[in-house]
Amino acid sequence: MSATLSSPFSSALPSLPAVVTALRAAGCVFAEDEARLLVSAARTSADLTGMVGRRAAGLPLEHVVGWAEFYGLRIAVDTGVFVPRRRTEFLVRQAAALAHQTTAGRPAVVVDLCCGSGALGAALLATAHGPVELYASDIDPSAVACARRNIGPGGTVLEGDLFDALPDDLRSRIDILLANVPYVPTGEVGLLPSEARDHEPLVALDGGADGLDVLRRVTAEASHWLAPGGHLLFETSEHQAPGAVTTVRADGLAPRVMTSEEWDATVVVAQLRGAHLGSAALTPDPRGR
Repeated sequence: MSATLSSPFSSALPSLPAVVTALRAAGCVFAEDEARLLVSAARTSADLTGMVGRRAAGLPLEHVVGWAEFYGLRIAVDTGVFVPRRRTEFLVRQAAALAHQTTAGRPAVVVDLCCGSGALGAALLATAHGPVELYASDIDPSAVACARRNIGPGGTVLEGDLFDALPDDLRSRIDILLANVPYVPTGEVGLLPSEARDHEPLVALDGGADGLDVLRRVTAEASHWLAPGGHLLFETSEHQAPGAVTTVRADGLAPRVMTSEEWDATVVVAQLRGAHLGSAALTPDPRGR
């Protein structure tokens, strides 16, 4: 998108049509929707002019307004922090269902690795049917600061690289392990929309040569951290799912692939093998489905 607006605004709060025109001229596909959001978020004409200018320059809309809608919540998203994708709501839905089934008489122990803004943990806390003992971690200090605001006192947010951030007393205690790891192959990062490749941290996007490098690091240690019958859940792409399933099985977990046309999402739910798998357990399929 061009950083130049089609025409300057007056000192009065610009009208909605004027904002739509400016955004459309800058190449915003959803100019009408974005204009309504920007007008509602702006307090003054100067605010709105600045916001439209930043959006026209290519800054993600969520970074411009400072928040993203996710699972019915308003999640704070600072500049430079990974923006939670709406498709990831499908992952949260699977996790919430499992958390409800997992425990009786005690909080479900949930860990959100690569938590970014903390959207997944915040959504799970908001929708859980019972108590949740939540831990979230990320390697990016900016993301950690953002996640602490979004999760608040309901959970513990830690800074560090994957499991290195977690306290040792969580070993063999985790009921739900969310790992929304980066899974874009290195060679495809440059093909992402400019909002992502230019304004989100590379560490939150680049998953290595085949997009599964970070996932392999997670699955290699997951069995040491999961409780008996515990589940690992992560998002992947449809074409990466077979490789992800192979990786999960090799590290002792029983996977099932869940897909949603509504969210255009693919999620792998994997249970720790060797535990008693009750009636609610997920049965692996040879095709990973």
